Amino acid sequence: MVMSRTTSAPPKRLLPSLIPGSATRAFWPYLLPGLALLTLIVIVPLVWNVYLTFTSYRGIRPPEWIGLENWEKLFADDVFWTSFGNSIAMVVAMVVVPTLLGLVLAAMLFDLIGKKFGGKLASFFRATYYLPQILPGVIAAIVIGWILRPQNGALNEVLEGIGLGGLAHNWLGSPDTALPSIMVIMIWVQLGYPIVIFMAALERVDPELYEAAELDGANWIQRFRSITVSIIRPEIFVVTLTCTIAALKVFGPIYTLTGGGPGTSTIVPAYYAYSEFFQSQQVGYGATIATALTVVIAAVSIVFIVFQTRLERKEEEI
Repeated sequence: MVMSRTTSAPPKRLLPSLIPGSATRAFWPYLLPGLALLTLIVIVPLVWNVYLTFTSYRGIRPPEWIGLENWEKLFADDVFWTSFGNSIAMVVAMVVVPTLLGLVLAAMLFDLIGKKFGGKLASFFRATYYLPQILPGVIAAIVIGWILRPQNGALNEVLEGIGLGGLAHNWLGSPDTALPSIMVIMIWVQLGYPIVIFMAALERVDPELYEAAELDGANWIQRFRSITVSIIRPEIFVVTLTCTIAALKVFGPIYTLTGGGPGTSTIVPAYYAYSEFFQSQQVGYGATIATALTVVIAAVSIVFIVFQTRLERKEEEI
């Protein structure tokens, strides 16, 4: 009688990716360089900056702990509140106006010009609007400074050439026109960004929606409100948030064109922190201004994200 011999199969080895926790262990070495850079470039300077807000430090001797004196000085500082008031003007110039104009212009380029004259012309206009974004901010500010010079400036020369010499003005040197002039410059610089984002978002809109609405008798404004705005709402939130952050921390044009002046008519928190750091050598107080600006930016970002999330949830429920 021959006995049958059963052989047991060798145990299967689990792939490393199938072993619980192995995937996480495998990814950690790739995350460590980025985490190290984040710690050195962002986290450590941020913690050090917050620490300096509680000290008196002029950059030479070791910091001296003074508690909340810098924060008490900050809340009673009229220049600080003036700088934040000017930041609201920057938000209008870099967020409200460019977003509204960019939305209308993008819709016109996509729905009107693109339909009647072809996509190439619409793309040409889109690139033209975006050109100021390509220029370095300091270079654009220097060119604008030449245009707005009180003597031999291009704007005043044009006004005199067309018989409106009485309107010639020291646009950046007068307190009543310095901030509006900066606002106009920032609208020009910022306008191309929302146009590019919105036109890219409109590429995913079905053209048949516009055709159906047009056949139903909807005019351009009705199509714009009912189709364009509703479909690209996520991109509107992204543009609004990123432009708001840029407006709150704007520095280059102020530094190049006005230096916060005349007086404090164009000062903003970022430039005020810079002046306290490097001009007045009040490093502790400059760190306090910078930290307050960081808190405001973080709060604004959280409000935007929460509002967008709630709005999206309401739309999903509907």
